[in-house]
Order: sequence, then C-alpha cells, then structure tokens
Amino acid sequence: MHSTIRHGVFALAMALAVSGTPLSAQMETEAPPLVAGAPKVELQRITVHSPAIAGNLEGETAERRVIVVLPPSYARDSARRYPVIYALHGYSIDPEQWINEIRVPQTVEGALGKGGREMILVLPDSKTVHNGSMYSSSQTTGDFETFIARDLVAYIDSHYRTLAQRESRGLVGHSMGGYGATRIGMKHADVFGALYLMSACCLSARDAGPVDEKSNATLAALKAPAESASLNFILRAQLAVAAAWSPNPRKPPLYLDLPVENGAVRKDVLAKWAANAPLSFVDQYIGNLRRYRAISMDVGDQDGLRTDMKTLHEVLESYGIANSFEVYAGTHTSRVAYRFQDNVLPFFSSNLVFEPMP
Repeated sequence: MHSTIRHGVFALAMALAVSGTPLSAQMETEAPPLVAGAPKVELQRITVHSPAIAGNLEGETAERRVIVVLPPSYARDSARRYPVIYALHGYSIDPEQWINEIRVPQTVEGALGKGGREMILVLPDSKTVHNGSMYSSSQTTGDFETFIARDLVAYIDSHYRTLAQRESRGLVGHSMGGYGATRIGMKHADVFGALYLMSACCLSARDAGPVDEKSNATLAALKAPAESASLNFILRAQLAVAAAWSPNPRKPPLYLDLPVENGAVRKDVLAKWAANAPLSFVDQYIGNLRRYRAISMDVGDQDGLRTDMKTLHEVLESYGIANSFEVYAGTHTSRVAYRFQDNVLPFFSSNLVFEPMP
C-alpha cells in the first residue's frame, strides 16, 4: 500500500493503532477519463435537521449538511419521480471531501453518458468532533443510524420527487461509510432495496488499540471533546469509536469509556465494541438481508480490509443469500472514483425499481 494514506481511511486506523504504521497526508484518488457528451447534473447543498441527533452529550449539531445530486431531466420533467441512492462517506472527511474523493459530479455524469439510468444521489454529513460518527446510535454522539435511515430519508422524500418505496432506494458507503451501509443495511431492510459495500471497515471485533502509557495519558488529559483536534489520526479514531460504541453519560467531559484504563484493558468495553461489529451480529439479520433485491461488495487487493470483506461474503453465501464480491487491483482509495462510476452506479441502475410499485 502507498505510504501516504488518505485521511478518509478510518478503515485502517484501528489496525494501524496496533501495528504502529505511520499515517500521513491525504492521497489523491484517480479520476476516470471524461465521457464525451455526458449529460450535466445539478448539485444542491442543503441542511437537514435530525431529531435523532439533537440533544447528544458531546454537542454535535443536529443541522446536518447534505449534498443532493439531481439528474439531468429533474428540472424540466416536473411529473417524473426518481429512485434515490444514499452514499455514506468515510472517517475524517465530510460531504465536500467525499464528492472530491469519488469525483462527483464527473462520475455521475460519466455513468449516465455510458448508459446509466437517472437517479437522485444524496451524500449526508456524518462527521463529528472526533472525525466520525460510525453511523451508530449513541447518546454521546447522537443517533446517526436513525438520522440516515429515518430523518434523512423522510426529508428527501418530502422535498424531492422521489419514488418513496424501499425498492427504489439504494444504500452505499466506503470505508467507515461501508461500515455504516453494512450496519444500517442489515437493520433497515424495510427502508432500502439494494446494498453496495465498498471497502467496509470495522466488520470484525477490534482489540484495545493503543495501550502505551503515553497515548492513554494523553486521552485521559482531555478537558473537552474539541481538544481531540490536536491529536493524531489514530487517537482521534480511538475516541470516535469509544464515543459511538462505549458511551458513558456519567463520565464528562468526553462521555465515553476507553478500552484501556489505568494501564489495564477493560473487557467490558471491548465487549461493547465487539457487539457493534457486523460479523458479530450478521446472523441476527439474515431475514432482513434476504429482502434485498441485490447486494454487492468490493475491496482493493492491497487493502487490509479484504479479509473481513471476504468473510462477510462467505457468511452470506453460507445462508444462500445472493451477493457479488470482487477484489480489484487497487489500494483502499486509489480506484474508488472509477468504482463509483463503473460499478456502483450501474449496479443501482440495474437493481432499483424505476416505477411506482403496485
């Protein structure tokens, strides 16, 4: 893997926390060639209020930024309704950085220019004070799972001409967003009809991460959540995971339990983290996963996440749940824009419903 690791890669943070591999600056993703004659889409930047996030302990705003990409015919065909794809970003980035990573609008227009069908694309903001919500439900961060699956979907359906039915909604995410799409997809098959997981992180149970005295003293010394901005990538990721998966309303100022305390590993905290690993709970949601019209997964051959992704694929196969899985030539981020144009968007073009259901 390249020595420079894009700051969207929460996926590797916990593994690197153990290995000690250094993290450095953002790596640019490769852009696919322009598609001649591709039609133009419209980007809208809106704010969506989420009751599910309101009132959280670490002060995350309930007013979430969202980028909406409208298809070429949206403005001129006022009677037409469209399927919607919800695309979840990775750790340490926001929607603006996310569209740069997947080269939107170029890749959306490129997919249309190659024969793809018109859909609405929605890219919500799930960044937090510690750089990522994990798309989880926590009193410390707020309930980002419900924000995506309920609040955001309800807003988009009420403000845009959507086909407001699960068969016409797709869910995709990359890295932390791939984790979010996995978690939310398993739990909310009543909302979404097709699922695409890109290099999903955090599928298996994690260990304690940094256990050295200096790191844990640094974390223990924080006086406010905002102070985490001065920490390195790995320690901020540790706080993000703890805020999402081991919240503690009786432990200000961070309102979370870390997996190492006074030099000792807390097995109770690690048990909570394990309970949030999709490979730990996938067997509980097999009935939900059977409801999907299609499920697809992909990961780069140089991505440390390929083993967990393959395991998830094999679990679904063992239950007879149809899914496609591809290991392609690339790192965690290098081909993500290509994949979005040439694989993700065509997948939803083929597997969402483009007419009202009876």
